[in-house]
Amino acid sequence: MNTDAVLAVPTDADRAPSTAPSPLLDPYHGPALRLPNRVAMAPMTRSRADDATGVPTAMMAEYYTQRAAAGLIVSEGIWPHRLGKGGPGVPGLTDAAQVEGWRRVTGAVHGAGGRIFAQLWHVGRVSHPDLLDGERPVAPSAVAVAHGVIHTAAGPKDYVRPRRMLPGEVVETIEAHAAAARNAVDAGFDGVEINAAYGYLPAQFLSDSANLRTDAYADRIRFVVDLVEAVAAAIGPGRTALRISPDNRLHDIVEADPARRYHRLAAALDRMGLAYLHVVQSGEYPALEDLRPRWRGMLVGSYDGPEPGDREQAERALRSGLADVYAFGRLFLANPDLPQRIATDAKLATPRASGLYGGGAEGYLDYPALTVG
Repeated sequence: MNTDAVLAVPTDADRAPSTAPSPLLDPYHGPALRLPNRVAMAPMTRSRADDATGVPTAMMAEYYTQRAAAGLIVSEGIWPHRLGKGGPGVPGLTDAAQVEGWRRVTGAVHGAGGRIFAQLWHVGRVSHPDLLDGERPVAPSAVAVAHGVIHTAAGPKDYVRPRRMLPGEVVETIEAHAAAARNAVDAGFDGVEINAAYGYLPAQFLSDSANLRTDAYADRIRFVVDLVEAVAAAIGPGRTALRISPDNRLHDIVEADPARRYHRLAAALDRMGLAYLHVVQSGEYPALEDLRPRWRGMLVGSYDGPEPGDREQAERALRSGLADVYAFGRLFLANPDLPQRIATDAKLATPRASGLYGGGAEGYLDYPALTVG
């Protein structure tokens, strides 16, 4: 198969001529998802789950419900395996209590008219024994993150050298993602987004710096392809999505030839009929421009830089066809009713530094909705 073959950019046959003040407010009708607008809420860690159990708390249900006007909510990262946890207060999806906790969240979001995907987030080497009941983090190879620190309940700590995953552990981890995806559907999520971005476990397999394997997974796209196939088999491809951040160097990730690598990945996944591909433009490689013609399905785009992605940037991506839906991160923290603010050209609030990670309602539930009239 020619993995460099360019596919035609899809057209949205269901989309009527826009009368909205912004393309962000147009509905999206795709093969898997029908959304009332194209304003997605990107996954963002907020660290409000019960740290001992990984069970979502009541205020998490309120937080997501406040933002139910989004065309699509993608939840904060959720660990699908006991060795996948990346910080204090991060929720899980591996047992009945966690499923029941998430069921309260999804029920509240659906009751408010929203749609929500669960993001499955295995951090691999971007963890610490303090977060894993004393166990050493796992990774494709025994190569540590050399720069930065990991935040634990006891404060910031240096990364440790991870343990190389044995072939059987790779298979177990893939199966754990499939089981967590089934738990997500049981908990009421509309689907799952697998996090293969920002230097976490799937991105480690994709990288030259973290994956030094000589077995079958030396093919750096194989783990991600196997992972997506397993999740799609468990819950259906129309409920399965993938997030990537090509050429992002966070957590010491190096991709020597991101264009060729992600061309191969897009070609392998495009035929599956996934719910969407979420592409984060965050490196020098022009990922959105290069991958859009190679992806026939729904594409969620976002830009990640020193400043939050803004409305103008999002509208350019939609009008040019680089994305079907745009995912906002930080703007959704301080503007729970972001689509309404876009519709009315209201001033956008700026998130405060306090309360971003952990704590109570301050900086989490206390950003006011827009008052109209």
